Amino acid sequence: MRFFIELSYMGTAYSGFQIQRNANSIQAEVEKALLIYCKKAIVLTGSSRTDAGVHAIQNFFHFDSDEFPCNSTENLQQPNLITQLSNCVYHLNAMLPRDIAIIRIFKVSDEAHCRFDASSREYHYGIYQRKNPFVERTAYYYPYRLDVEKMNKAAALIVGEKDFTSFSKKNTQVRHFQCTVKESEWSWQNDKLIYTVKANRFLRGMVKGLVGTMLRVGTQKISVKEFEKIIESRDCKQADFSVPSHGLFLVKVEYPPLLLLPYHDAHD
Repeated sequence: MRFFIELSYMGTAYSGFQIQRNANSIQAEVEKALLIYCKKAIVLTGSSRTDAGVHAIQNFFHFDSDEFPCNSTENLQQPNLITQLSNCVYHLNAMLPRDIAIIRIFKVSDEAHCRFDASSREYHYGIYQRKNPFVERTAYYYPYRLDVEKMNKAAALIVGEKDFTSFSKKNTQVRHFQCTVKESEWSWQNDKLIYTVKANRFLRGMVKGLVGTMLRVGTQKISVKEFEKIIESRDCKQADFSVPSHGLFLVKVEYPPLLLLPYHDAHD
């Protein structure tokens, strides 16, 4: 049987979402907790990679097991399965560090894949311009005058299906650089300037590259037309990836409604 794990985390202390050699990750911590709880190793597959220091309000793993969350297949029937999974969430959260929280675990069809079946992913990048100790770990302090109107003109240029080679860091293993951006907009939310971008997929460093380069538009270091030329150049040396990771959040991973039907049937 296949299960999805929905979780959230603060990425400050981790090298990223997926497991890595010689560095701690979100995946490593969750697999460690599962090993203790299940008394056997469970290998996780992640839906969306996040880099070191990046946070997530929502992200997913999936894994396969014929015995999870108990050792008797007779007990893996509704509604008992719902109770078993709820208990599992409680115990795993007790084992996990304070900066990682499992929201829920639910059974899906055996063919469901948390990475390949995701229809879109949405990121937010937060900027604050007046000193505020309560947001310094989750947003980028940038106390310079910004022309948000021009930044939104630049943001609108990336909507649609385009080649985003210019906003992908080198040493990536993707087959192509085409992404379909569905939303791209800057807006003020309370005292923070938030960049919202939603797409079918993202390249390594893509959101930080977009944010850093659009900040150059906002401070009038480059024009909107020059930003457009950077897109067309397919040259990542022209983009600015220098913004810090702690302002970036993965906020939503969306799936086709029928994919998660077993979960919704059990709860609605």
